[in-house]
Amino acid sequence: MKDSTSGGLGMLSVIAWRNIGRNRRRSILCITAVGIAVFFIIFMNSWMDGMFIGIENTVRTYETGHVLAVSEGFEAEKEYLPVQFPLEKGFGGTEDYSDENSARENPSRGTEDYFSDDELIRLAESLPEVRGALPRIQIHASLFDNVVKHALVWGIDIDREREINHFNLTKRTDGLVSGRFPANDANECVIGTVLAEKAGLRIGDRIPLKTVSAEFSDKYWSPEITGIFEFDYRKMDEDTIIVPIDRLQRILGLGDRAQQLVVFAHDQRDSERIKADMEQLLGDRTVIRTWSDNYWVAMYRSMTWLYYIIFGVFQVVASFLIVNTVLMMIHERIKEIGMMGALGMKRAEIVFIFFMEAVYLSILGATAGVFLGGVATWVGSQFPFDMTTITGGGMKDLPVSGTLYLVFSPTMLIQNFFFGVVISALCTIIPSLKSAFVEPVEALRR
Repeated sequence: MKDSTSGGLGMLSVIAWRNIGRNRRRSILCITAVGIAVFFIIFMNSWMDGMFIGIENTVRTYETGHVLAVSEGFEAEKEYLPVQFPLEKGFGGTEDYSDENSARENPSRGTEDYFSDDELIRLAESLPEVRGALPRIQIHASLFDNVVKHALVWGIDIDREREINHFNLTKRTDGLVSGRFPANDANECVIGTVLAEKAGLRIGDRIPLKTVSAEFSDKYWSPEITGIFEFDYRKMDEDTIIVPIDRLQRILGLGDRAQQLVVFAHDQRDSERIKADMEQLLGDRTVIRTWSDNYWVAMYRSMTWLYYIIFGVFQVVASFLIVNTVLMMIHERIKEIGMMGALGMKRAEIVFIFFMEAVYLSILGATAGVFLGGVATWVGSQFPFDMTTITGGGMKDLPVSGTLYLVFSPTMLIQNFFFGVVISALCTIIPSLKSAFVEPVEALRR
């Protein structure tokens, strides 16, 4: 049981709290350092979360959906976007296709080697977790009589895409700023605002271009521009020409076959289950990936631990000021420490006082940092950053929208508050222990 001289932990905590005001300038500096560190960590966490969410949404919308199915041939040469490898039928499902009747009963098997669009859609949408399935074709094109020499032609089922997707992820719209989308099977197209500006094109103009068909023959055609879009995604706005998929299939000699099947789920957590079911439905000649297998998504997820290390180092550096403050307090209060020891206070209690002073400074600093970080991230979640202007278009190669919203999360604020307090407090344990080795007699002689 503690005596009246040493007091309980509550009394020691009160003493530590009062000691903070003995040198207000130094205390304010410590609080400011910790606050800046916590604010920086919260802001950067919010920024990176916004980047991650933006990349994931962009990848799902324009590249993979929740699940992407392509043929083995396409997967082997996907950098070139080959059209000679449409989705083909394979074996590997649970059904028995050894006789004619079973092949007739299941639409995924028959005398043809390739899936039609309707077959792919019917098979994918037969799964209860699937919200919609969209066939797509992407191919490189060369442009003529134009300052822009190359572009990406994107063949999609425009009506069904607009039902399932918001192409402009920032405004949650179809992204069309003027004109209209092409009619089905029409020799028409829409282009991005950046491409239209660079090439000097307007609605009603034609774009002479050349593509290579599935039979490796050159196909020359000149679709009419019926609309201008802005998806707030530099890669699409600058490099992409959107045409009806049925028109592109006819030009490329694909018939009713598709190069890719993009599947969207009701819940992204069902992606792996859909992948497994589609592997059974489509067979062994199809490569099926989920959106989380995408290079950019996987890379950023793998780098998450690195950011936490960087944040931890930053917090430790900011804590050095508190460490220095504790050492200075011990040096300045040598006689005071000796007197406390002479009056019967134990070494552990003396250490506790100095440690609690550091903890209080950490708490005050972390509180200030959380408040400022919370305000900043909330504002950033309502009023986004224009990344195209900030980077000068330097993020074109990243699958991320040109507008970045910060992520405001009370959970993140609480986590970073404790992160800042714990890291700062741990850094002061060793310097606080120095007070335990001050001998009362020697201290009183100074």
